[in-house]
Amino acid sequence: MSHEITTEQLKQFNQDLKKQPASSALERAVTKNGILASSYDWHAISESDPVFSIDLDTGDVSNQKQSGRCWMFAALNTMRHDMAQKFGLKKFELSQSYTFFWDKFEKANYFYENVLKTAQQPASSREVAWLMETPQQDGGQWDMLCALIEKYGVVPQSAMPETYNSSKSNEINTTLNRKLRENAITLRQLVADNVSEDQINDTRNEMLNAIYRILTYSFGQPPVKFDFEYRDEQKNYHRDADLTPQSFFKKYIGWNLDDYVSIINAPTEDKPYNRTYTIDMLGNVVGGRSVKHLNVTMNDFKQLAIDQLKAGESVWFGCDVGQSSDRQKGIMDLNIYNEAELFGTLFAMTKAQRLDYGESMMTHAMVLTGVDLVDGKPSKWKVENSWGPKVGTKGYFVMSDAWMDEFCYQIVVKKEALPDKLKTAQAQEPVLLKPWDPMGALA
Repeated sequence: MSHEITTEQLKQFNQDLKKQPASSALERAVTKNGILASSYDWHAISESDPVFSIDLDTGDVSNQKQSGRCWMFAALNTMRHDMAQKFGLKKFELSQSYTFFWDKFEKANYFYENVLKTAQQPASSREVAWLMETPQQDGGQWDMLCALIEKYGVVPQSAMPETYNSSKSNEINTTLNRKLRENAITLRQLVADNVSEDQINDTRNEMLNAIYRILTYSFGQPPVKFDFEYRDEQKNYHRDADLTPQSFFKKYIGWNLDDYVSIINAPTEDKPYNRTYTIDMLGNVVGGRSVKHLNVTMNDFKQLAIDQLKAGESVWFGCDVGQSSDRQKGIMDLNIYNEAELFGTLFAMTKAQRLDYGESMMTHAMVLTGVDLVDGKPSKWKVENSWGPKVGTKGYFVMSDAWMDEFCYQIVVKKEALPDKLKTAQAQEPVLLKPWDPMGALA
């Protein structure tokens, strides 16, 4: 049944508007200042004092600039925190440009893999349309960073510094996606023509050769060997020569990445708690580590984060940072804006409903570096962002515990810290989710 908007309805709506308290004043305020400024509640600031009962010293924040590498920055920052403590480093960063190069190269090959996997489907199929919408992008997840490091290692930023394209990635993304879509046409046609697998592989190799050239011109050539020089906090000079990215990771970071697991909170009916999940066609390294999530209750989720902070280790996490947050002041609080009061209507979706209906998903990764416990319960969390020192408190944000409940979706913790019931659950074979599932969102 169709439902046309009538003139009578419009008259009624206008009459109802005039009955709203201070409607003319609110119209002037919102048209002049915008929705967020007009609904801003300054009381939330007083509840976001950046003082925490557990507060790790993690140094200066980094800056991803105009790129979508938050997941990469957050993961490398957790490793940098550990490395800084071990070796007395100040103002040190691992190279995000190095991992960015290899991520884009591997994502191109991963895209070709999925194009060939779906080559017999029509271009209008949901899977093919999903692939072509964004052949590759800056975003990623923790397991994808692990896959890169396990294959390519890491290097200090001095060995592969930032370039124009790593700090401002729009041009390289536009270029790569145009080329990858063109390559997809070619690969799908080869399958339609029933050519040999050898011919497809030769063509694919030529495509990767061109992608490598584009990336090298854009980011510089990744180092194979390099020297590492630094002064520690006592001003002692150190020099380590002829390192490879793999030997640098082993010597200076030394983590067994298999010790770290992804924990999610997705309270939707299709994802029972204490089960593991993976997402079809989500990844970057063909033959590398797969994405695997263990879904737990929010109480378990937060307790695992608290335990890791108590042990002195920061926590990688993923959230929907654009929801109820003040970027400039560095506050994430459900009460920072009161649009419901401003417009006289409710915004009352649950976390599960927001996931199911596309209102929210993970969009950004950061690092938990502190928590304020009151009577043993968290009230607010300290967050290290990667937007530079000019936002928040020298780059650090304050997140209310209630905000975490609603908009945090993923943390990474040590497997050994899981209680036995969750260790058993984490060892399960994962359920395969559709490529467009919200838990496949890239930070």
